[in-house]
Amino acid sequence: MISVFVYGTLMTGESNHHVTAPYLLSAEPGAVRGILCDYGPYPALILQGDGLVCGEWFTVSEEGLAAMDELEDYFGPGRSNLYDRVWIQDALMSGREGWVYVWEEPRGCPVIEGGSWSIHRNKKRV
Repeated sequence: MISVFVYGTLMTGESNHHVTAPYLLSAEPGAVRGILCDYGPYPALILQGDGLVCGEWFTVSEEGLAAMDELEDYFGPGRSNLYDRVWIQDALMSGREGWVYVWEEPRGCPVIEGGSWSIHRNKKRV
């Protein structure tokens, strides 16, 4: 079983949830420290600052992690990745930890105030 924090299009009810759904063993809410940036159709997490980014902790099989790696264009440590995959701890639940996909810097993208992709995406639709 592998634990992964998701904060964007992979979350339950979001556009890419179908990628993980076949491999999803459990999902529960969580939050990590950092900032969320709007890259257009999806967000990116930057592990800077002490803001809260809302998301979900998924427990998936190895096949689920591989499917997420493919979606996130993660090819392995030291490779040319769109996102890096790093180990992180939940900001509110002591002892909860796992993988998360991140950027090192905002790359000129605007910060999502409030740290919630779902709320931000719904506001963008209006």
